[in-house]
Amino acid sequence: MVDTHIKRRGLMLVLSSPSGAGKTTISRRLLDTDNNLSLSISATTRPPRPGEIEGQDYYFVDSERFDEMVRKDELLEHALVFGNNYGTPRGPVEQALEAGRDVLFDIDWQGTQQVREAARDDLVSVFILPPSTGELERRLHTRAQDSDEVVRSRMAKAADEMSHWAEYDYIIINDDLEKSVEQVEAILTAERLKRERRIGLGAFVKGLRAN
Repeated sequence: MVDTHIKRRGLMLVLSSPSGAGKTTISRRLLDTDNNLSLSISATTRPPRPGEIEGQDYYFVDSERFDEMVRKDELLEHALVFGNNYGTPRGPVEQALEAGRDVLFDIDWQGTQQVREAARDDLVSVFILPPSTGELERRLHTRAQDSDEVVRSRMAKAADEMSHWAEYDYIIINDDLEKSVEQVEAILTAERLKRERRIGLGAFVKGLRAN
């Protein structure tokens, strides 16, 4: 009997969207239901917050070590955010991909550009759009997490973020959460079946021909 298990290289799934379009909610749903998908853990120079765990929430490093990681090309992407550095360590992601596990990235268009330059063949990028700007603003107000001034700032930033939609492989309009989650799951299924990622396919076909 031929072994039907075919070794596969993992992929990097990037989800990007303006704040309020549903990226975080979709990400959580995927992580809750897909055992082969894990969230990328970033390195940061900011101090740990109460309850945060090293290696689970972030890799906490000082500025000197972060700069060294940048110099040695140990980060897939990095950015300065509100005075602190954040970046994605290359090593743990590469280990996951080699093991056939998929890694989810919650990053913006700038981070996606850097990841694309570093590892285009492993990247699957999805941009999530709101059904309308009015609905996006309504969602931001409904969250009740931000002041009106912050909401206005997020809306202004959203216009710039959405202008980068054409740089992504897939576009999802999140007018229905359940449908959007199903669409991302369908993308994952199709990308996992790509010939280029199924590195054990040649041996499998050879075995078929020998029987």
